[in-house]
Amino acid sequence: MLILAERLSLLRKERDMTQKEVSQELGISLNSYQRYETDEREPTAPILVQMAKFYNVSLDYLVGLTDERR
Repeated sequence: MLILAERLSLLRKERDMTQKEVSQELGISLNSYQRYETDEREPTAPILVQMAKFYNVSLDYLVGLTDERR
């Protein structure tokens, strides 16, 4: 899901964080997070929820159903 990958990258950069820092905060491997940002892999529903909470945005925003973050 390209929109998810783009939004994850945007949100991470807005926080001025590295992929490694975000992966550690989420408790997932760096490789997994990198693949989410490059659209090589899609996260499971629980990981999506965790990401939405971490970035303080809605799931709908993360997956491109809306452009409103909340």
